[in-house]
Amino acid sequence: KAVFPGMQGGPLMHVIAAKAVAFYEALTDEFVEYQKQVVKNAKVLADEMSKRGYRVISGGTDNHLMLIDVKGRYGITGKDAESILHGINITCNKNGVPFDKEKPAYASGIRLGTPAATTRGFKEAEMLIVAELVDEALANYKDESKMNEIKNRVIELTRKFPLYTKGV
Repeated sequence: KAVFPGMQGGPLMHVIAAKAVAFYEALTDEFVEYQKQVVKNAKVLADEMSKRGYRVISGGTDNHLMLIDVKGRYGITGKDAESILHGINITCNKNGVPFDKEKPAYASGIRLGTPAATTRGFKEAEMLIVAELVDEALANYKDESKMNEIKNRVIELTRKFPLYTKGV
């Protein structure tokens, strides 16, 4: 009575079916290679952000995401960086960093991940371009002309790697 029905619902067949498909896909060689590429991409992106002067929390990554201190690089909040990057079609989210002096609603960092880009087909070379685009946007966010140029470069890059190659 403590768990069911209050905290747990019944077995939902569509959820069970979805999990079965996901587990089946996770057993494939293609999925294993995809996951390896996700991590390779993340390592390259974290390393390049560090080379560009950002503090990468924990010094790098060994998984699919990283936490980047943007306040320490350009003095902008994570919230502002999130908005700036969304404006050029790069998705991220604000995130606090250790010993953050900003309120959680503003934060000093952003979280970047590589699964979505890897799903599109990005490899290490594209991660270098992503780091460049992120850095240029955060450095030039007050220059509308420059921001339009950066956004167009993002669009050009993603068009080379469409999500769907067949009719939907």
